[in-house]
Amino acid sequence: MAETQSPAAQTRPVFRLSVDAYHRMIDAGVFDEDDRVELIDGELRAMPPIKSDHAGKNKRLNRLLTLGAGDDALVAVQDPLTLQPRSEPEPDLMLLRPREDFYEGANPTPADTLLVIEIGDSSLRYDREVKVPLYAGHGVPEVWLVDLRQRRLEIYREPGPDGYRLMLRPDASEVITPALLPGLRIAVADIW
Repeated sequence: MAETQSPAAQTRPVFRLSVDAYHRMIDAGVFDEDDRVELIDGELRAMPPIKSDHAGKNKRLNRLLTLGAGDDALVAVQDPLTLQPRSEPEPDLMLLRPREDFYEGANPTPADTLLVIEIGDSSLRYDREVKVPLYAGHGVPEVWLVDLRQRRLEIYREPGPDGYRLMLRPDASEVITPALLPGLRIAVADIW
């Protein structure tokens, strides 16, 4: 049986959190280290548990990126990315511009990112339909979406307010290079 909302319920205001309010909640101890949430468009969203295939792929990519990028980028694993005013997702991996403080003073922003990577299994649709457009709208220069189900990589480039203008699907025989890190070359086959 489907529930319908009454007209009064449909007109009630929705209060969205800002990144600053979210940080105050974190500082106040509202969440503990086991709470897997991220702030998306002012809403707290539960993050699904990480399964072994997802975790393994994250470790594999972390190693490939760390070895390949060297001193040209910092590899961040499941760290927050501040997208003012109302979002702070936690991508699976990011390549960040090196900073002396290693981002201890503030979370990275799109201006700090060289590449964002999301690994999608049970979250694939959400990653593709919610997070990738969110990154584009905030100017994240490049996103890789690793589709665990299809064993496929999607590369998104040229961000704009309406999404990424370029999407590539390299096959397993290709070697890929992030647009802002031309010295980093990864064989797509090595991802799998």
